[in-house]
Amino acid sequence: MKDSARLITGNSRHSILDFRFTPCLKTGALNNFLRATLLALTFGFVGCGNQVVNTSVTQATQPTKVNKNLPQVVATSSVLCDLTKQVAGNTINLTCLISAGANPHTYQPKPEDRKAIEQAKLIFYSGYNFEPSLLKIIKATKNPAPKIAVGQLAVPQPQKVLKKGKKVADPHLWHNAKNTIRMVEVINRNLGKLAPSNAKNYRSKSKQITNELTQLDSWIKLRIASIPDKQRTLVTTDNALGYYVKAYGLAYAGTLKAVNTNAKLTDIRERDLVENIQKAQVPTIFAKTTINPDLIESIATKAEVRVSKRELYTDGLGKPGSDGETYQKMMAANTRTIVEGLGGTYLKFEPRL
Repeated sequence: MKDSARLITGNSRHSILDFRFTPCLKTGALNNFLRATLLALTFGFVGCGNQVVNTSVTQATQPTKVNKNLPQVVATSSVLCDLTKQVAGNTINLTCLISAGANPHTYQPKPEDRKAIEQAKLIFYSGYNFEPSLLKIIKATKNPAPKIAVGQLAVPQPQKVLKKGKKVADPHLWHNAKNTIRMVEVINRNLGKLAPSNAKNYRSKSKQITNELTQLDSWIKLRIASIPDKQRTLVTTDNALGYYVKAYGLAYAGTLKAVNTNAKLTDIRERDLVENIQKAQVPTIFAKTTINPDLIESIATKAEVRVSKRELYTDGLGKPGSDGETYQKMMAANTRTIVEGLGGTYLKFEPRL
């Protein structure tokens, strides 16, 4: 899916190609219909009244109809989008700007993103400079709609991370489920202000989500606790899991951030990385294998560890259909990856409703 704005109404999902045949053909018109169908696969679908219905091949999620009477809400990131959908259901028209799987830090806004921001009645963004390019547009718009920095309001005292030699706020705060509970409350409160007639329903949904996330938080702690003490150390190619590490009893053994480019490392730097991994005494390291895979494998071989076959979701949710397509699934998938990689016991997360 391209990194373009996606309009989502409620939770309905529709496949790109939806074949619905109606009895509009006369007996002798079958051959003509077949020829028309071949053309339709290229240019659109042809109906009984010769009306062409355009189809999009760039988006996996399409609403059948937008209810213009519902308020327009924008959410910048995949995590915010999912949480907003879970709270609001089909009571709003929700536009999600950054597609799941895209990098929010380097995302380049599209013209339709700006248009969505200009027309929104409520704008949710993460804050702490998580989506810098979109933040510029949000701050510059003359649209008087409330602009809610969900992450900053939920966690006013964030953890810090080094960036270019300076300590800055770590925006990846949803990797602690308790922080996400606070994010849900911020979303609930502001949706209630936008649509007071639905406020009771939003509170009810938020309560359900909070119950599930509380169980998720406890489940993660139990699964991480199943990892042998000496192996509860995370070695990754980035430092986006700081909240997870702190909340769930893991340690960072430094990161493999130096491998996040295709540049060749010096022998001394590579040796240092190998030694750090060996000191961590972990059986598995977690890396984005699409970046410098040969170097990652070389380092892992020299350190005598495995590279996890499953990648961690660090900057947002997984793409639709993946094991990380919702917030809850993403957290469970990451926990499974870590637990299985470090020698713990994985048990499926099954919340009690």
